[in-house]
Amino acid sequence: QVQLVESGGGLVQAGGSLRLSCVASGRAFSRYSMAWFRQAPGKERELVAAISASGSVTKYSDSVKGRFTISRDNAKNMVTLQMNSLTNEDTAVYACAAADAEYPFVVVRTTSRYTYWGLGTQVTVSS
Repeated sequence: QVQLVESGGGLVQAGGSLRLSCVASGRAFSRYSMAWFRQAPGKERELVAAISASGSVTKYSDSVKGRFTISRDNAKNMVTLQMNSLTNEDTAVYACAAADAEYPFVVVRTTSRYTYWGLGTQVTVSS
């Protein structure tokens, strides 16, 4: 069992930056592929960024590539999402999630495989 708690959301002006953190409690954090998802009102949930259990492989959606960076610290049971050059389109509830990974260098990109979820944190970008 893994519990995930996000922090770092808030209100920011367009062009600004925010850093989201997700702390995991429970066992064996380093065996999980981690990801950040977001969902805006009236829109589908989107996988924004994902990272392998080892931390050495990352994947991003085209909408955030080059602006967002996902990282993890397995010693601290933490995954972070650095978000730069934010736009109105980035306004959403952001949630972190964990998926059991068969291999440490594999990034899980199938939403249904993410079995543990945080409650989410609101990010609002104003113009």
